Amino acid sequence: MSGAIRTAEEDALDAIAAGAGDDPFAVLGPHAGTRNGRPALVIRTMQPSASVVELIVGDRVLPMARRHPAGLFEAIVNLDTRAPGDASYRFRIQEAGETREVIDPYRFGQVLTDFDLHLFAEGTHYNAWEKFGSHRLTVDGVTGVHFAVWAPNAQRVSVIGDFNRWDGRVHPMRKLVPSGVWEIFIPELPDGACYKLEVRTSGGHLLHKTDPYGRRFEVPPGTATVIWTDNYEWRDQDWTRDRPSFDAWRERPMSVYEVHSGSWRRVPEEGNRCLTYRELAATLVPYVREMGYTHIELMPVMEHPFSGSWGYQVLGFFAPTSRHGSPDDFRYFVDECHRHGLGVILDWVPGHFPKDRHGLAEFDGTALYEHADPRKGEHQDWGTLIFNYGRNEVRTFLLGNALFWLEEFHVDGLRVDAVASMLYLDYSREAGQWIPNQFGGRENIEAVAFLQQLNTLTHGRVAGTITVAEESTAWPAVSRPVYVGGLGFSYKWNMGWMHDILEYIQQDPVHRRWHHDKITFSMLYAFTENFVLPFSHDEVVHGKRAMLDKMPGDLWQKHATLRALYGCMFAHPGKKLMFMGSEIGQWREWNCDSSLDWHLLQFEEHEGLRRWVQDLNRTYQHEPSLHEVDFESAGFSWIDCRDNENSVISLVRLARNPDDFTVVVANFTPVPRPDYRIGVPAGGWYRELLNSDSDRYGGSNVGNAGGVFAEPRPMHGFDYSMSLTVPPLGFVLFKR
Repeated sequence: MSGAIRTAEEDALDAIAAGAGDDPFAVLGPHAGTRNGRPALVIRTMQPSASVVELIVGDRVLPMARRHPAGLFEAIVNLDTRAPGDASYRFRIQEAGETREVIDPYRFGQVLTDFDLHLFAEGTHYNAWEKFGSHRLTVDGVTGVHFAVWAPNAQRVSVIGDFNRWDGRVHPMRKLVPSGVWEIFIPELPDGACYKLEVRTSGGHLLHKTDPYGRRFEVPPGTATVIWTDNYEWRDQDWTRDRPSFDAWRERPMSVYEVHSGSWRRVPEEGNRCLTYRELAATLVPYVREMGYTHIELMPVMEHPFSGSWGYQVLGFFAPTSRHGSPDDFRYFVDECHRHGLGVILDWVPGHFPKDRHGLAEFDGTALYEHADPRKGEHQDWGTLIFNYGRNEVRTFLLGNALFWLEEFHVDGLRVDAVASMLYLDYSREAGQWIPNQFGGRENIEAVAFLQQLNTLTHGRVAGTITVAEESTAWPAVSRPVYVGGLGFSYKWNMGWMHDILEYIQQDPVHRRWHHDKITFSMLYAFTENFVLPFSHDEVVHGKRAMLDKMPGDLWQKHATLRALYGCMFAHPGKKLMFMGSEIGQWREWNCDSSLDWHLLQFEEHEGLRRWVQDLNRTYQHEPSLHEVDFESAGFSWIDCRDNENSVISLVRLARNPDDFTVVVANFTPVPRPDYRIGVPAGGWYRELLNSDSDRYGGSNVGNAGGVFAEPRPMHGFDYSMSLTVPPLGFVLFKR
C-alpha cells in the first residue's frame, strides 16, 4: 500500500493555498492549539509574494514558517491562559525587496449582525448601502475598511487590489451562511485604494467584479472600485428643512431644465474636456436660475462604462460618475442648486443594466440580479439585462439605491426611466419571446409591486421629494396613490401630448387646418394623470432633428413657430420640461461628445429665443393661473378650439381664485389675424403680458399696443368679448 493518508487540516490548507477554500477563517488567523502541552496560538497568513514573514507580538519578533509552498506561513505562540482571540499582533512582510507591516484581517470577528442579514434576505434592508460595499470602520480599536457583498452561489469571494497585488488568495472573505453574504474587515487600508471582488464560481472560474454597492469608481475606461469615505458638510439646511412643506408641489410652478452633464458646456482649450461638478455648480446653476427654471434634471450621473449610453447603462448604482469629480464634489453641486433655490431631479434606471463582465451580469457565475431565462431577463432593444424584481435581495438593492440618492445626496426627486419596459412582459417582444404571468397576462406583476413599494417608501421617508414616470402607454393610474390601486408616482410624462403637438407643428402651415385635432385632443385626457409636458433629449437625436430644425418654413418662420410652440407648452396644463439647447435654438442634433452651440447667441434671433424662454419661465412662476390648477379641469377652459380654418386656438387658465385668470391665443399660420374676436370671462382692460412676436424676441412687433378692452358682447359662451390682433405664427397671453 503506497501513499500517505492526508488529514483534514492538510486538505484545508491546500484549498486555501490554491484559492479554492470557502472557509478561510477556519484556516487563517489565530486558532487555539498547544505547544509542548501548553495553550498556544497557531497563526497563519497567506502571502504568496512574500519571501519572509515575521510575526510581531508585543516586543517579540518571531519568524513564521512556510507551511505551504504557495505562500502559506505559520507560527505557533505560547500564550499560557490567554484566549485565542485576545492576541494583538502584526505581520512584517518582505516581498520584492520591500518590507511592510500589516494587521491580520483574520483575527477580527463577524461585523454584519444577524438582524442585518435577516432584513437583507427579507427585502426590507432599505439602508443596505450603509452595510454593503466598502466602509471605513473601527473594530476592536483598529481602523480599517469593511467589505460586504452578496454572492450566494460563489465558491469563494476575495477582495483584490493594489494592497495585495490583485491576488485573490490573500484576502478571501468570510461566508455568512445561509444568507449568501461574504464579508471581511481589512485594517489600515487608505482612501483612494482601488479594488475589485474576485469571485470563484461553483465551476471554478474566476470573475473580477466591481462592487455593486461601490461608492466611487475609477474614471472610465478604468473599471475598479475606489475606497471612499464621505467628508462633506452640507449647507442646504434651510432647503431640506422647508422641503417637507413642498407636499403642495402639485400647485407649485415646476419648469425643469434637462441636462447632460458631459455636454452642456466643454473646455475646448483643454482637450475638449467635460466640466467638473464644481465647475458646473459655478456656471450651470446660475444660468438655470437666471433662465427662470425651478429644477435641474440630470440625465443619469450614476457610474457607467460607456459614454455613448448617455448614462442609461449603469454599472455603479451608488456612485456619481468620476468623470466630473468625487462624490463630495457632486454633493457640492446639489448644495449649490439648493442654495440658489433650484431642485435637483436625477434620472434613475431600475429597469435594466449592461452586460459588461465586470458588472452585475452573472455576478456569482449565475443569474443573480437578472432572470436566467432570456425571455424575462434580456432587454432586446438595448442589449441589456432586466432586474429580477421578484427576488428580495434585488429589491433591497434597488429600493435602497433610490433612498440613497434622496438621503445621502439630498436630491429632490427621481425620474424613473423606461417604466413601460418594466410594466409589460411582452414589451418589444414578438409572440413566443415572452413568458406570461401566473394569470396568463402580459403585466409584470413583480415590477408593478416594486414600483408601488418604491413610491410608497420614498414619499414616506423623504417628505417633499417626487418621483416621475417616463411611461409611454395607457397604463392607468400611474400618478395615482397606491392605496387606490395606482403606481404612486408624483408625475407622469405626457408622451401623447408631446408626439401629437410635434406632429402638428411639423406640418406646413397651409396643411395644419387638417390636423387641428393634434393640438386639442390632449385635453380629453389631460386630467387623468399628473402630467409633465416634456421636450426631452429623445426628441433631438437619432434623425429626429433639433427643435428649431423641425419647424417648417424660412428662417423667420422657424423661429416664430418655435416661439409659439413653447408658448403653448407653458399655457397647457401640466408641469414643464425642456432639454438643454432647445432654449437657444440649436440647429444640429444633440451630440453627447461636444458642447452646446453657445456661439449662436451672438445672433439676434437665437438670443431672442433665449429671452422668450426666460420670460415664459418668469411669467409662469409669477402667474398662479398657469401652475396652481394643473391637474383639475377647474383650471382650464377652452374659449374656441374649433377654428381649424384659421389654425387658431384660444383658452383660459384659472387659479384657485376664479377671479385670477389668464387668456391665451395662438395662431399657427404666418397670416396676421386683425380684429379677431374671442369671448372672455369678464369685462375690463386686459394687459398683454407676453407676445411671442415682439421684437424683443426677434418678431415683427404685431400686437395689441399693450392690451385691449373687453366689452359686454357675448361670444363663445361668455358674456364679454374682445377684439384683438393675433400675430403671425404668434402666441399672446393676456391678464385682466
